[in-house]
Amino acid sequence: MTQAIDEKVATWLAGNYDDATKLAITALQKNHPEELEESFYKNLEFGTGGLRGIMGVGTNRINKYTIGMATQGFANYLSKTYPGEKIAVAIAHDSRNNARFFAETTAQVFAANGFIVNLFEALRPTPELSFAIRHLNCKAGVVCTASHNPKEYNGYKAYWNDGGQLVPPHDTNVITEVEMIQSVDEVKWSGGEANIQLLGKETDDAYIKMVKSLSVYPEVIAQQKDLKIVYTPIHGTGIKLVPQVLAEFGFTNVHVVEEQAMPDGNFPTVKYPNPEESETMSIGLAKAKALDADILLGTDPDADRVGVGVKNHKGEWVLMNGNQTAVLAFAYMMEARRAKGIAQPNDMVITTIVTTEMINEVAKQNEVACYNVLTGFKWIAELVKEKEGKEKYIIGGEESFGLMIGDEIRDKDAVSAVALLCEMAAYEKSKGKTLFDKMIELYIQYGFYYEQLISITKKGMNGQQEIVKMMEGYRVNPPATINGSKVATLLDYELQEGKNLITGETWKINLPKSNVLQFITEDGSKISARPSGTEPKIKFYFSVNTSLENRGEFDEKYQILQNKINGIIADMQLN
Repeated sequence: MTQAIDEKVATWLAGNYDDATKLAITALQKNHPEELEESFYKNLEFGTGGLRGIMGVGTNRINKYTIGMATQGFANYLSKTYPGEKIAVAIAHDSRNNARFFAETTAQVFAANGFIVNLFEALRPTPELSFAIRHLNCKAGVVCTASHNPKEYNGYKAYWNDGGQLVPPHDTNVITEVEMIQSVDEVKWSGGEANIQLLGKETDDAYIKMVKSLSVYPEVIAQQKDLKIVYTPIHGTGIKLVPQVLAEFGFTNVHVVEEQAMPDGNFPTVKYPNPEESETMSIGLAKAKALDADILLGTDPDADRVGVGVKNHKGEWVLMNGNQTAVLAFAYMMEARRAKGIAQPNDMVITTIVTTEMINEVAKQNEVACYNVLTGFKWIAELVKEKEGKEKYIIGGEESFGLMIGDEIRDKDAVSAVALLCEMAAYEKSKGKTLFDKMIELYIQYGFYYEQLISITKKGMNGQQEIVKMMEGYRVNPPATINGSKVATLLDYELQEGKNLITGETWKINLPKSNVLQFITEDGSKISARPSGTEPKIKFYFSVNTSLENRGEFDEKYQILQNKINGIIADMQLN
């Protein structure tokens, strides 16, 4: 180990850390020195979204001390931002191991800084935390979750007073304050317990009322109240609110997947608690098939992402991808508002740069303004705030199985998404169709867009560096052709520059800097490369399209698009 690592370890062994922590460090020294090195070789970075990492002892792990120091830095920034004001914050957590402990640690540090702390009495979905910040006029909020990561992980998402995650300048300013906390001795650990108050049913009821107000066709639900719904919370927080919300909407035939109903941070029935993974949804799919259900829905541990299963045109159960779910939801909200006569000339929707272009086409044909922002719901929330009072926000979403419906929350919300998706299924059933039938209709009307995602993880201390080199290579030497089609356009969001690679023409991209590259080929294919900001992972997004004249040619055209994506992946050597 390096001298720097040795010094950090010595500081933890001699400093004001609890005995259990010191014993764990000693055990690692004796039995797992390589793990000790991994635990201390750097400080866990407080990124623009907060913290996320593996739980354990050390500066590069999620534990009481890294959580406490992050909270003290956040508290210092809030105190500087609101001098002399009484500051209120809201705190929630999901079902992960230690999540309650980390939430209580966060609450105690904020309270010791003199803040009024609204701590949920037990686990709650992340979107309810976003709602509560606005509902209770808080200056900030925190939810302890690692979203859909494996069970070893936990995290800390930081929110601002609008209920959205931190955006400039607050994100970098909070990071600066957190990095200034050099010792656990600078943290106010206790002394403000009287400032902590628990949130429960009253906030739940207000949130449920808000979600119910999003319904567009309650009369259709009344006709189709026995729609057969299968729902799995995947051992997460969705169980606290989703069944209640579905009942409030009027659905009476809801079947919860019992094997995955109990909140459990070990996620015993799945490898990854992520509804994007078919393996994670397999138990729910089996139940939906056995019951001959109309729709299957699954939410991740903090209930901000939703996976959807439906019967396809052959009667086979399939899982929709995030782009398909988003297109269905966007089209429903736009078309339904127009059909009911409640659409406004200033209606707007928001999507992200790596999400299907089909949403832009749906919005264009429905004469609704559509904005494209950087990846992440904090950017959707920021634009909603910017347009407030000028344009009417309807829905936002991105390919990562997230939707944000209505403007009373400012983060992705799987609870309201489940309810609206069930309403959409009821609406289509009232016309003798399924959501998959509707999807094919949308492909015929707006163009057949198909997307796929690949995530490449580079583990260990050199992982991040490998990803940096990969992006540098694409940036300096962009491919001339991809899968036989000339690359016509390069969009570099880090340099905030677009370039026509054929004519040499350049233009400015008016979005904040982000380490994303996009290649658009002459045949309309779009390939995006985007490193993760929280883990050593790089994502590649592939989007291709063609026309679809009728239902009869769906399978043939689908195979053509799938083959095209396979060709792109092979050509870029990403297999």
